[in-house]
Order: sequence, then structure tokens, then C-alpha cells
Amino acid sequence: MKAFVVNGSPHTEKGNTALILDPFVEGMKDEGASVDVVYTKRLDVAPCEGDYACWFKTPGACFRHDDMERMLPLASSADILVFATPVYVDGATGPLKNFMDRLIPIGHPEIEVREGHCRHPQRERLENGVLALVANCGFWELDNFDPLVVHMKAAAKNLGREYAGALLRPHGGALRPMIDGAMGVQDVLDAAREAGREIVRHGRISERAMNIVSRELLPRETFVDIANTRMKQALDKLERR
Repeated sequence: MKAFVVNGSPHTEKGNTALILDPFVEGMKDEGASVDVVYTKRLDVAPCEGDYACWFKTPGACFRHDDMERMLPLASSADILVFATPVYVDGATGPLKNFMDRLIPIGHPEIEVREGHCRHPQRERLENGVLALVANCGFWELDNFDPLVVHMKAAAKNLGREYAGALLRPHGGALRPMIDGAMGVQDVLDAAREAGREIVRHGRISERAMNIVSRELLPRETFVDIANTRMKQALDKLERR
């Protein structure tokens, strides 16, 4: 089984998104999956021009010769497609959205009615292909992910894949210091790893794993106080320069 993971965080493997993504990837590998991980920051991917050359002039291939030439086969052939991102203005980061836009050559220009909705048929239709989301958010509340989750569910349908679930980490900035301080968050990391095993075994992530990954780490009032204190310290440091 093949998995293809696209991390849209500008902080790549050092970001808060990777804190959940890394054990998720390790869980997939535990179950024998072959996993390719790419970071949008390290890719040369130009914006989609919307000229539809990939449908009519050169079917299945964009006129641009950039890194999407090697990304498209990975995305279209992966049994498990994972998009990972911090929440930026209620959605995915710009580079990840740009990457998703450039997936248009995977589809045909014709329209079919699939599950009661107009869609473009895929050039390589996978029997049991799934799409999953891993996301991190700086705000405390879980509902900050709602617009992003709706988008990813729609993307799964458009790509002819089943939506397998999402590992969502609200107030994600609190996780790293709690890991470093051994402050009782190992269950969150263990659940992310188990989610990786589950998606390979069953094609979906269990509600239990998703709930543990998203669980409250500290009260909202405490989170706000700590966050504002750190922001003030950072601003004071800048003023002293």
C-alpha cells in the first residue's frame, strides 16, 4: 500500500503540524505502507493558470515544467493521500491550496454524475483510495477547523476518494512545550500513531483516535494567559533591539 503525504506548513518538519503528522506517518509505516512525504515549501510549484491545456492540448500534463510533473504520479497512484497544514485564515496554507489546484490534470474534462453530484472522472481511479487531513491551529477551540474540514471533504469527493477522517490539534502551540516538559501528552502522540495504523488497516481513522488527538490540553483561560505573555515577551525583545 502506498501513501503520499503533502505537508503545507512553512515550518516543514519543525512545525507544530509535524508533531501530529510524524507519529501518524510512523503508524502507517508500522503497518507496512510505503510513505512518501513532501513539503510544499521545498517544491517549485507555480500557480494554476486555468487555461485547461492539461485537458485539451496535452491531456493529463500541465504545460508548466516544474515539480508537479513528479508530484502528479505520486498523488494519483497513492492509496492514501494525506494533506497536512496549519490553519491559515480558516483554511489551508496558500502553498498547499496551490498544490491542490495543480492536481487538475488528474481529471478528465468530461462531467459525470457521481453519487448524485456532478464531478470530473479521474484518469486513474483507485478502488479504495482515501484522503485524510492532519491539521494544527493556534486558537483554542476545535471549531476553528470547520471550514478546512468541509473543504477537504469536498476535495475527497472531487478526487474520487473516501474521506478517511482528520487529526486536528487545536491550541497546537501548547503541545511542543508540553512534550518537552513531559507533561502528560503521550496519549495524544500514541493516538496519532494508532491512527496511522488504522488508516492502513481499515481505510479510515477511528473516532477514538481523532478525539484523543484533539483533546483539551489546558483550560482556555490558561492558554490565553500564556499565549499573551509570550507575545508580550517577544514584542518587548524586539523593542529592546
